[in-house]
Amino acid sequence: MRVVIAGAGSVGRSIARELLSHEHEVTLIDKNASAMRVSQVPEAEWVLADACELPALEASEMEQADVVVGATGDDKVNLVFSLLGKTEFGVPRTVARVNNPKNEWMFDQSWGVDVAVSTPRIMTAMVEEAVAVGDLVRIFSFRQSHADLLELTLPADSRAAGTRLGRVVWPSDVTLATIVRDGRPLVPSPDDTLEAGDELLLVAGADADTDALQELLVPKG
Repeated sequence: MRVVIAGAGSVGRSIARELLSHEHEVTLIDKNASAMRVSQVPEAEWVLADACELPALEASEMEQADVVVGATGDDKVNLVFSLLGKTEFGVPRTVARVNNPKNEWMFDQSWGVDVAVSTPRIMTAMVEEAVAVGDLVRIFSFRQSHADLLELTLPADSRAAGTRLGRVVWPSDVTLATIVRDGRPLVPSPDDTLEAGDELLLVAGADADTDALQELLVPKG
């Protein structure tokens, strides 16, 4: 997979390193020469240019990208980069970083954003998770499909604890994506059994009944 990242700061470089470790091709674009820390991610292709200018994106061969990521600290840049990637270069998937939660409403299809990642929202969700086992927490939303990624840590007195997944009847439009157990992600199978303390990552569609999901996994009271 080929990925073009706008923003070579700490966030962009971290994303690049992770993608490169999974053997993807990565290009980093930044207009600030001080951000060109090539030695920190030598396997990436580096471009010193403005990610909001078409000639720079053409030079980066953006039309060959499978995914583009707006990872700068400027929401305006991330939006314009996503919009150009989608409309001018036909990139299949765009991911954009939201720095200011007040701007989150703009990060949707009208600006070419498929997935918006709000660090403050994710951090808030992690705090909520830490203090409330059994609470259903929304990690983030997929803007294009309006689906949500939800997290719930299964409490010890959950009615679902000890139940084989093959016997669990999930609410409509809800899918269990991953079980994190003892720090390890597990691909769910019908023969797996839910255990107290499991961290469940679920994908819920726009019409999903989250109340029914909460009732299924968490005892009343």
